Amino acid sequence: MKAITIREITLQDNVEVAKVIREVLIEMGVPKVGTAYADKALDQMFENYNVPKATYFVAEMAGKIVGCSGIAQLEGSKENVCELQKMYFLESARGRGIGAKMMEVCLERAKEYGFEKCYLETMPYMKAAQKLYVKTGFQYIDAPMGNTGHFSCPVWMIKSI
Repeated sequence: MKAITIREITLQDNVEVAKVIREVLIEMGVPKVGTAYADKALDQMFENYNVPKATYFVAEMAGKIVGCSGIAQLEGSKENVCELQKMYFLESARGRGIGAKMMEVCLERAKEYGFEKCYLETMPYMKAAQKLYVKTGFQYIDAPMGNTGHFSCPVWMIKSI
């Protein structure tokens, strides 16, 4: 297996990260409205995570970005809850344990920031992702939290950290 590097996003990564996310969303048949696809932040991920208590990471394999994910305060929530955001991996990177490693890195950073819980939203047919989330300790909840704007994502999960 080729070596994987997980590191914080840089300004120079913006174009490639947006390309990776859109490619995965199109592959998965995710609606373009009410999901990450429509987020204004998608083309400026470095700038959007260059704020307190937020970090976005990229996973590189052979110098190419093959996945990404981040954590930030859950928008619209007064609780001490972060959100695992925009976790996507190209098909070539799946099934190699990169998602588990990325999850570990994100949750460790969330702990460093002092968050008590981590929330996420996903699509019902993203079964492999949900399997990873459950394995990591996330539990399904019955309603969305915060105000993410992702009204097309009907699966909500949370984990104490």
